[in-house]
Amino acid sequence: MDKGYARPTAKARALRHNATEAERTLWRAISARKVAGIRFNRQVPIGPFICDFVARSNRLVMEIDGGQHNEDADAERTNYIEAQGFRVIRFWNHDVLGNIEGVISEIERVIADMPSPDPSHKREGSMAGGAS
Repeated sequence: MDKGYARPTAKARALRHNATEAERTLWRAISARKVAGIRFNRQVPIGPFICDFVARSNRLVMEIDGGQHNEDADAERTNYIEAQGFRVIRFWNHDVLGNIEGVISEIERVIADMPSPDPSHKREGSMAGGAS
């Protein structure tokens, strides 16, 4: 199926190897399920965009912005990613580098406010199709 864009896997891999200091700092704080037991991935393609950090199970995208970001482009990017069912939160580089505890607290707050990603499935087995 043609998605209308080339999947930027090689570019995502290169970005992981050339992370900014802010990205490395946040990664150290959130990797290995350190925040709410949630697994995050770095530089994840979503459509034509590469997102800095993604928690697929919670449908959460975190973007780290420096001075080079264009607000109009960021808005277009956010709209696309949210249309795919993700929630997007953004942090400035200087916040990550100067207040990592506050950034982690905000991530935990956002996660706590999100609905459960996978409601429990009905059990199947011996009780299925039982008496009415």
